[in-house]
Amino acid sequence: MTDFLQNCIDGVMIGSSYALLALGFTIIFGVMRRLNLSFGPTIMLGAFGGAWLYLHFNINPWLVLLACIVFTVAAGVYVERLCFNAIKRNVAITSMVSSFVIWMQLEEIAIHILPDRTSPFPPLFASLSFEAGPFYVRSEYLFMFAVAVAAVFAVERILHRTWFGLRLRAVAEDPRAAAYMGINAGRVSVYAFVLVSVLGAVAGYLILAADQQVTPFFGLWATFKGLIAMMLGGMGSLPGAIIGGLLLGVIETQSLWYFGNEYKDLAAYLVLFLMLIARPGGIMGQRLVERRRLAFRRV
Repeated sequence: MTDFLQNCIDGVMIGSSYALLALGFTIIFGVMRRLNLSFGPTIMLGAFGGAWLYLHFNINPWLVLLACIVFTVAAGVYVERLCFNAIKRNVAITSMVSSFVIWMQLEEIAIHILPDRTSPFPPLFASLSFEAGPFYVRSEYLFMFAVAVAAVFAVERILHRTWFGLRLRAVAEDPRAAAYMGINAGRVSVYAFVLVSVLGAVAGYLILAADQQVTPFFGLWATFKGLIAMMLGGMGSLPGAIIGGLLLGVIETQSLWYFGNEYKDLAAYLVLFLMLIARPGGIMGQRLVERRRLAFRRV
């Protein structure tokens, strides 16, 4: 039982990083009804930019974080202008395909920045362990968990308590009606991608700072983890993104302990498969699925 509880604690701490990634996917897909497959590579490019500055100029870890945010935001705005702003809303599948193409482009740029297979990444602070009886928690994962909780509250407040959030939800619901109300959909889309890029940059930095290394496979890894966590928690639900990320972390740690590393990802995919059968909308998104189903019946 002690091992099981310790695995749950580790899973929640690790899952907080997945939750941060899922938040970005939730805002773009759940709120704006678009799927940005290049979100993970965008984070990776920002991380590579920060790592390059660290290796060549040995800058402070906090400046590395700032550099990651700047590079990720620049890459995110580039993706938005090329894949989403230039393509009409009613052909969203084209935006998804074009974002996959940009994925390849961003990976090539990152590989040219740091051609080594693995590059060092600076930790934010010295790793410590907090113990309570037989259980312990690493300081970097505890900090990541706190950031994830704070992020979901901040995003929730931005979306429902600010003029930007009102405009964003209006554009997502009906772009034509929003335009009649004087809302600039293009500007709102850029700001949304800036918000998502900042979240992604912070998530990427915290994950890599805990691992203290970065590889060209990080973009693919971040995309898979963020999408799975979003689908488990419920597409379009910000609390669902947190729940999905934490659940994914617990599933992986328990599978790793009881079955081995080769079954860790398989267990996560199996749970996702069963979830999509039982609750297609995820843990927190089933109500949205039922609402759309009833609307379709009315039509």
